[in-house]
Amino acid sequence: MQFTSTEKLVRTLTLGLLLATAMSACVVATEPRHYAAGVVLVAPPPPREEVIGIAPVPGYVWIGGYWNWVGNNHRWVPGYWAAPHPGHVWVAHQWVRQGGGWRLVPGHWAREGR
Repeated sequence: MQFTSTEKLVRTLTLGLLLATAMSACVVATEPRHYAAGVVLVAPPPPREEVIGIAPVPGYVWIGGYWNWVGNNHRWVPGYWAAPHPGHVWVAHQWVRQGGGWRLVPGHWAREGR
């Protein structure tokens, strides 16, 4: 059976439309056992031991590494030296329990005495 170029075009477009329609019915959802509304349902691993070494400049503060949640797993963010913020102290990143999961409280500079 021979098809004209117009018939071939119509068949190709029809098949493409059917395929596109079928694919649009696919739903991709985040796996709820890992992450829900800012709460990670997978406990972070224990902190890694880091070799701190000597500050590159006297007075610099060590900002310790921490586990961050990226995509669907924990990834280690290594520590680094940072210039001090006069009148402030560094408060490290920490994972806190929230409901049935964990929430990362980002590290930050806090005024001394608070």
